[in-house]
Amino acid sequence: MSRASCADLHPDEDYKVHTSTEENIACHRGVGPAGTYGAETSDCDSPLALVDATLNWVAANLKDSIDFVVWTGDSARHDSDERLPRRNADILAMNRRIANSFVSTFSDTEGLVVPVVPTFGNNDIYPHNILMPGPNQILRDYNDIWQSFIPEAQRHTFEYGGWFFAEVIPDKLAVFSLNTMYFFDRNAGVDDCTQPSEPGYKHFEWLQVQLQFLRDRGMKAILMGHVPPARTEGKQLWDETCWQKYTLWLQQYRDVVAGSLYGHMNIDHFLLQDTHEIDLALMEPESHQTVAIRESMEEEFSVESSTDYLMELRDNWSKLPNPIGKAIEETGKKKKKHGKNKDKLGGPWAERYQLSLISPSVVPNYFPSLRVFEYNITGIEDTPTWVDTVRNRPAGGKSLVLEPGSRNLELRSEQDVRIEERNRDEKKGRGGLKTSRVGIPKPPAEDALPGPAYFPQPLTFLGFTQYYANLTYINNDIGDGREADWASSAGWNAGKHKDKKPQSDVPRPKEFSFEVEYTTFDDRIYGLQDLTVKSLLRLAHRIGQTSSSSSDDLAERFEDQDERDPPGDGLESEKKNKKKKNKNKKKKKDTEIWLHFLKHAFVSTRSIDELRNLD
Repeated sequence: MSRASCADLHPDEDYKVHTSTEENIACHRGVGPAGTYGAETSDCDSPLALVDATLNWVAANLKDSIDFVVWTGDSARHDSDERLPRRNADILAMNRRIANSFVSTFSDTEGLVVPVVPTFGNNDIYPHNILMPGPNQILRDYNDIWQSFIPEAQRHTFEYGGWFFAEVIPDKLAVFSLNTMYFFDRNAGVDDCTQPSEPGYKHFEWLQVQLQFLRDRGMKAILMGHVPPARTEGKQLWDETCWQKYTLWLQQYRDVVAGSLYGHMNIDHFLLQDTHEIDLALMEPESHQTVAIRESMEEEFSVESSTDYLMELRDNWSKLPNPIGKAIEETGKKKKKHGKNKDKLGGPWAERYQLSLISPSVVPNYFPSLRVFEYNITGIEDTPTWVDTVRNRPAGGKSLVLEPGSRNLELRSEQDVRIEERNRDEKKGRGGLKTSRVGIPKPPAEDALPGPAYFPQPLTFLGFTQYYANLTYINNDIGDGREADWASSAGWNAGKHKDKKPQSDVPRPKEFSFEVEYTTFDDRIYGLQDLTVKSLLRLAHRIGQTSSSSSDDLAERFEDQDERDPPGDGLESEKKNKKKKNKNKKKKKDTEIWLHFLKHAFVSTRSIDELRNLD
């Protein structure tokens, strides 16, 4: 079974073909390389032709094989042209148009055939980035725009905070639409996630109740949102207290959460949250502990700033423990130890870490892209589908949804909560935290199996196929360098196409189509068996070994070892010198996997030589 991810459409009703891609012009006027289906590798938004062609292609090629759709927001243009400022009415009108297009794409004569789960993007509100606590008019407007997607029983909750969930596989799997605007550090309308009056605090209270509800029902969850919990040494996208709570919540519900999906950054990559960085003191409402100040990440990522960010991630990954062959493998009833790193990983399934997958976008900052995940359905092949359940539901039937503040389930927010001591728990192979008096969710039962994000089982993500549309080929605008008369007279701005010129002033695009960029199922360089945390941790560790910090650390270890070696005869010294040379060879950066990662990050818009120059 599979599901589709659609990130950052950014449709622009004012986009004009063959206009300039220069900053502040945004493909609205002038003369330049803006193609029929968009201006790849520019800051221009998507023409409606690209949005419509994308959904038409999905309807013709993917619709019948998709179980549900995750739509990660930003369905309005940027406010990047001072001559054409955005208005709230325009933003809402475009979001309504796109919502109606999703309904048309994924419907038959009776209505929706697969559930679509939308969420807010930071550009879906006016002014952008700023969403005040609910209830408010923006939430009421989107409650109406998304009425086909939000379960009726959750409309009131949505108006309260802009969050909801949908049971995309009834009684088996729910997708949670998180309102990440209440976590986003650029949202000046809210503060942190520790004060009970703040919507971020209430959001986590609601999430806690619902995830506990799913645990009690034996269900699993996928969390999705717009702004991801990106956080490096000096920069981040979420308020620190929100990141802390999110990481703790995922740790405590690691038996329930099957995966986390985000958009916003346009870059194809993934994140690993480290539960060892959880500081419970930061979650106390009256805490006066100083929060580490990290710089907010750029509003819009250029190739250069994106590369800097990815290099920071790589440096962080260079410090990861090596998960390869270092856990306990079980063969029948026998257990075999392969090293001591299992404790550093939080047990044999790396439960110390959490994974966030970030999809590239439809808007052609690089090439337009779509992602289709596949997940394990062993044992649930005959489960009724979403549409079967919806269309067979008795009139007036509703599902149970608990409001924030409900005490129908034990929240334990008003009593001492004891969570296993970290050291003792890690010896058992499960990550843990120390005792604190805060509203912390219950951890998994001691005899609970690892969740689908960690251990292969039903609903574990098996892999994904990444599709892209090569607009340079499809737009078919650029010739072989021969100058067109109309371009010269109009003052052609070549921009990203350098010396190449348009063939004529009449667009002649080829047939629009997506093609496979890569798939994790047969990518020989990534070599991913599945999308469990341990698989991606292994990949991150390998990428991290190509960083300069990793090479420097390795060199220091070799030097330290040389200083500790006792003097010996000439033969022994020769052997040691040979061994040292071999080690020095190993510490040289093997950049193949790093360049492979960068190629995918920028959706194949950069050559290998260009990627080498970025490093």
